[in-house]
Amino acid sequence: MKKNFAIITLVFLVIVVVTGIWMYQMFFGPAVEERVTVLLRADESYEEMTKKVKSSLEYHLSFDIYAKRINLDRGIEPGKYTFEKGMSVVQVARTLKFGSDNAVLLTINNARTPEILAGKISRQIYADSLSLVNAMRNSELIKELGFESAEAMFSIFIPNTYEVYDDISPEALVRRLKRESDNYWSLEHRQTQLARVGLTPYEVMVLASIVHEETNAVEEMPRIAGVYVNRLRMGMPLQADPTLKYAAGDFTLKRVLDKHKEIESPYNTYKHLGLPPTPISMPDMAAIESVLCYEEHKYIYFCARPEMDGRHNFATTLAEHNRNAAAYHKALNNRKIR
Repeated sequence: MKKNFAIITLVFLVIVVVTGIWMYQMFFGPAVEERVTVLLRADESYEEMTKKVKSSLEYHLSFDIYAKRINLDRGIEPGKYTFEKGMSVVQVARTLKFGSDNAVLLTINNARTPEILAGKISRQIYADSLSLVNAMRNSELIKELGFESAEAMFSIFIPNTYEVYDDISPEALVRRLKRESDNYWSLEHRQTQLARVGLTPYEVMVLASIVHEETNAVEEMPRIAGVYVNRLRMGMPLQADPTLKYAAGDFTLKRVLDKHKEIESPYNTYKHLGLPPTPISMPDMAAIESVLCYEEHKYIYFCARPEMDGRHNFATTLAEHNRNAAAYHKALNNRKIR
């Protein structure tokens, strides 16, 4: 009898220990197999949010049990959450309970429109693209920051990586990017560069946007910028084809024709002297630096090479330029590009 009782007691203790270890493992053992970041939005239900989270967990039932115990269903703060490899169910649930990882690195680079830039930003922070576009096109905010249009404002943002809160409001982000732009231009060596090129920060961004659209060959950008600086100083029209594409509302144009040069627009630099009223896009850093560090030379013309390799032939005389242009147009005709 005593022997049977001892056996039963031992079996019971083994079951208790095994169950305890199993339950401990389910709640406190590693549940996240790989580091993962999850974005939870305000328009998602509790079930939708937790479904996203549980897709990264090994133990779903224990998550539901612990989530109920801490009343997680009363509300999860929307935001971006990062769960490290090896985190337990308890750690994940408590992270959701007490808030998201707030600081993120936001990278912005070149974009042709506020809408495109908003789309890029919305993939990195909590704000959606529509609210970002609305902020960039908010007339009161535009006026507050000293601009006349959304195109003028968004295109002066400096391409870089910034640390921001993932729940930053669109309006606060726009103001932050404006401050970063002001800081960029206030540096002493930047002021020296501006004095050399003879342009204001805004004018640099306008010219950089044209250079950016002219070529993908970064090594050519300072030379192209130098052509435009020479033209500005000589009082010549810029005659920049990208501004015609902007005026026509079509950056996909393969060939700029004479009819495009007749477009009535302040962005038609064949008809109007000087720079267009705003940048035609948000330029990348290479284009900005190419204007600030433009190449000094005597070229006043350039034309795409007939090899169509993305590079250009440069000329100091109109006769030389016309020969380059004829070779390029012949190549276009041979390829039936109209």
